[in-house]
Amino acid sequence: MTKTLTVAEMALREVLRRRSVLLILALLPLAFYLSRRGDHLGQSIRFVCLGIGWALSTAALFAGNAARGLEPRLRLSGYATHQLYLGRLGAMWAVGLALALPYLVLIRVDQHDVRYGAVAVIMLLTVAVAAPFGLLLSALLPRELEGTLVLLIVIGLQMMLDPAGTAARVLPFWFSREIGTYAVDHTDDGYLHRGLLHATIVLAALLTGLALSAGVRLRRRSHVAWA
Repeated sequence: MTKTLTVAEMALREVLRRRSVLLILALLPLAFYLSRRGDHLGQSIRFVCLGIGWALSTAALFAGNAARGLEPRLRLSGYATHQLYLGRLGAMWAVGLALALPYLVLIRVDQHDVRYGAVAVIMLLTVAVAAPFGLLLSALLPRELEGTLVLLIVIGLQMMLDPAGTAARVLPFWFSREIGTYAVDHTDDGYLHRGLLHATIVLAALLTGLALSAGVRLRRRSHVAWA
């Protein structure tokens, strides 16, 4: 547990070093929110959640890429593979909660006649999914530019595709539209249940992929290579 917390602390320090990037990422959801607030209050809630997902996924992508050179050394120093990725994941979840909380307060103050509990659930699930999504991208795409472009494509498709279509359902943040509809339009519980099910499946898949990719990547670094 101590080693996992140490990795989390190192990851947080690495993220906090990029102050200008953090500022931009923190303001990104606000730009999404304001872009729809004037005439589409319901969409502004959905957009701010997508903005939080994009911002946190990007921060996780940066954190994962920054750790690529350090992880093999930590592995040889006695850190287990699960301690490395769980520590980094925990740090990104903490960053995500700190990012989402002010926007939850903003919606509570600025919006009326919405289900605030459901909005909180959307943000919590968005944080839960975005962190492993960004870390998994960093494992699969070692260059930050490539990962950033993939994130841009995913969020762009999330906004443009018909939410009722099959293609939209395979995107990682589709649940935010379903639960958002439940929160804003006061629909039946079916939207909430579909959103929760989708988020659970996506989160399980991302965590599994993250664990497998970390194990494969770190096993490839043999003790001989560092002799």
